[in-house]
Amino acid sequence: MAVERTAVNPWPWSAELGFDQGTVVSGQTRTLYCSGQTAMDADGKPQHDGDVAAQLALSLDNLEAVLAEAGMTPANLVRLIVYTTDVDLLLPHYGVLVARLGTAPATTMLGVTRLAIPGQVVELEGTAVA
Repeated sequence: MAVERTAVNPWPWSAELGFDQGTVVSGQTRTLYCSGQTAMDADGKPQHDGDVAAQLALSLDNLEAVLAEAGMTPANLVRLIVYTTDVDLLLPHYGVLVARLGTAPATTMLGVTRLAIPGQVVELEGTAVA
């Protein structure tokens, strides 16, 4: 059974910013809950200390790797939570996130005091369905 995604946007402003207020998923057969992905290399070593652009790119690479391992792509994401230690620093790079995902999942961005690994400034947590 194919998964059908329907955007729920009672107001147009969120879609214009690159995200949906909600997503209705029907025909769901599998759900993947992704742990927060940060800028860690394949050996579990943190990369790009304090560099938000590089960390965002590697966090996206890691999220895509988890999706791929489950036989999914960013198109399967229906929920994305973005944690950052500096919202103002991340916002100029947010368009890269939207462009790379190619979808507009329901999204929340949270400013946090710190992430688990010192020097990390962005973490991506997702839910995908296939």
